[in-house]
Amino acid sequence: MAGWLGELELAYAWQQGQTIPVRAYASAPLKLQRSFYPEGRPICHSVILHTAGGYVGGDRLHQKIRLDPQCRALLTTAAAAKIYGRAQTVVEQTIHCHIANEAVLEWLPQETIVFDGAQFCQRLRIDLDPSAQVCLWEMTRFGRTARGEAFSRGYWRSHTEVWQAGVPLWLDRQRIEGTTVRLTAMNALQGCPLMGTLAWVGREVSGEQIQRLRDLATGIQGEMGVSALIRGVVCRYRGHSMGELRHWFVAAWQMLRQAQDASSSPCYPRVWPR
Repeated sequence: MAGWLGELELAYAWQQGQTIPVRAYASAPLKLQRSFYPEGRPICHSVILHTAGGYVGGDRLHQKIRLDPQCRALLTTAAAAKIYGRAQTVVEQTIHCHIANEAVLEWLPQETIVFDGAQFCQRLRIDLDPSAQVCLWEMTRFGRTARGEAFSRGYWRSHTEVWQAGVPLWLDRQRIEGTTVRLTAMNALQGCPLMGTLAWVGREVSGEQIQRLRDLATGIQGEMGVSALIRGVVCRYRGHSMGELRHWFVAAWQMLRQAQDASSSPCYPRVWPR
C-alpha cells in the first residue's frame, strides 16, 4: 500500500543576535508553522504540523535539521502523533540533525499514540559538534486506553543515536511488540500503557543535578529512573498517567535548561496542553 512520502528540511542561522530559519522546505503531509520568539530573539520556537491528522501504513517521513553555530531552537509538534493500525504495512520516520558548536537543539514533540495493529519504525540520529548540545524527549502511549484498547498487535521500534565529534555518546534501541508477553514483561511495559524517555546530551551533568531530577519525580505513581550518560543524563518513565509524565518531563527540561544557561527562563510552548 502506497502512503505519503513527506519531507522536511530546516536550517537555522545566527544573525545579529537572533536564531533565524534560513531554510524551511516541507512537502505534504509535513508543514512548518510560523516561528515565534516567546523567550526573546536568541531562541527560536518552531512548530511542525502533520496535515493528514495521523500516520498510516506505507507512510515514509524524512526530516533534516541543521543549526549553525550559536543557534538555539526549540522544535515541537502541533498535536499528538497518531499511528493508525488499519493498514498492515510499516510507517517509517527518519530524522537527522546536525548541531554546530555553541548551538543547542531542544527536540520536544508532543506524545505519540500507537493504535492497536500499528507498525512503526523511527530512527533519530543527532550529530553534535564538540561544544553543541541537545535535549530530546519521546512520550508514547500504546493503544487508545481511554477506549479500552490494548496494543495487542503490531510493533513499535525506536532507534536513537547521539554522536559528538565522531564519538557515540548515547545509542538507544527500543522495541515493543504487540503481544501479551511484551505488554506484561518486566523488561517491557509490565502492564503500563505509557513509556517516556528524556535525555540531555553534550555536556556534563553533575550528581547534584541528577538528584534534583529524581526529586522532581516525588509523588509520581508510575516508575521512573535517572541515569548519567558519558556527557549527559537520561530520564525514563513507565506508568499510566500522561499528565504526570508530561509534568515531570517539563520540570526536568526546565531545570536542565537553566543549569545550562542560568539566565534562561524556559517558556512553556503555547501549543502544549495545560
